[in-house]
Amino acid sequence: MTGPVVDADTDGPTRSGMRLLRHYPAFRALWSARVISYAGDSLSLVALMLHVEDTTSRAFAIAALLLVGDFAPALLGPLTGALSDRFDLRRVMIGAELVQGGVLLLIAVLLPPLPILLVLVAVRAIAGQVFQPASRAAVPNLVPDRHLETANSTVGFGTNGGEAVGPLLAAALFPLIGLRGVLLVDAVSFLLSAVLLAALPRMPVAAGRDDGRGSLLSDARAGLGYLWSTPVVRVVALGFCAVVAFNGVDDIALLLLATKTFHAGDSAVGLLLGAVGLGLFVGYLLLGRYGTRVSTAGLLIAGFAISSVGNLLTGLAWAVGAAIVMQAVRGLGIAAMDVASSTLLQRVVPEAMLGRVFGNLYGAIGIAAAFSYLGGSLLLDATSPPTTLLVAGAGGTLATVVTAWALRRSLNRTPTARGRSAP
Repeated sequence: MTGPVVDADTDGPTRSGMRLLRHYPAFRALWSARVISYAGDSLSLVALMLHVEDTTSRAFAIAALLLVGDFAPALLGPLTGALSDRFDLRRVMIGAELVQGGVLLLIAVLLPPLPILLVLVAVRAIAGQVFQPASRAAVPNLVPDRHLETANSTVGFGTNGGEAVGPLLAAALFPLIGLRGVLLVDAVSFLLSAVLLAALPRMPVAAGRDDGRGSLLSDARAGLGYLWSTPVVRVVALGFCAVVAFNGVDDIALLLLATKTFHAGDSAVGLLLGAVGLGLFVGYLLLGRYGTRVSTAGLLIAGFAISSVGNLLTGLAWAVGAAIVMQAVRGLGIAAMDVASSTLLQRVVPEAMLGRVFGNLYGAIGIAAAFSYLGGSLLLDATSPPTTLLVAGAGGTLATVVTAWALRRSLNRTPTARGRSAP
């Protein structure tokens, strides 16, 4: 820890993410680095998908690229999170960004055949999986506790903005500088992110961490044990994963709903698929300004409920316009889920375990999404897109009710960490 963060906001409570970014330079550096890093992720993903499609013309090859980029790193969540709890968080994040930039540079120079490309993409994705929990664990070191909701909202807004800008940059740059040029730009973006992260204060191993004395595997096992043995952390993780396991299929179902059920044109399909992103942006803006007025636990349950009911109502939609509105509302719920889960865990989990908890959570969410894709695809083939969305939304709503009951009980038995505010 770097010690208590001095509250530079002498004009009263921070009321927006922009003001928070102005008052806390270290947080601004972390936020900027995350935006650049996630924009780079999506930029290279689009470029590599186009490259694989052009060189192989096989859907399986593209699916393999997505699996090694998303699902495979999720399986290593316990280990990638443990790295954050063993070493200085600044060094962990800088190292992860340098590895990603180096791998992208290697891909740009070699443009290797598919098997080697998949291995390199997996290495880059694992480095990204290391960066994600470390960056979340760093937030409480950089802002006062009373601004955690605003800080997490601002991080979410910037991350999603970066992911949205990435494909647009790829579309603009690809005709001008080609595949190698786009990948080189991406490699430079990770280097720039690492330079920004160098401005952060040191965040050394906290008291209670193993400080490298045990093995990485033993740290990972301890992290899994802590997650399962701590009621509130277990409830948040299981509830989040249950909601994702039911609702993750909407990425596939929405495309088929627009094309097969409503016979919509390309523009309407794009609007439907992009409606969640619009809701996310609005949600992060609202939470950045008003999130502190709602209890963190209540916000989490509201996010679960809104995201699930949004899919349920989309299944009942009578036209593509109504479905677009419902998906925008669903985006509000997803923003609340993200901000509330991060803030709650930052407050109740000891610093010595925070990286492992985030690593395990993100890994489990990735696995839940993969199961949702598989099970949801079978349901889509057997029924229809509206039925699939109805089942997904109803299942997510039921999971929300169970989570709300369990979370209320667990919070009564769980103290906050580091003297932070109650959830």
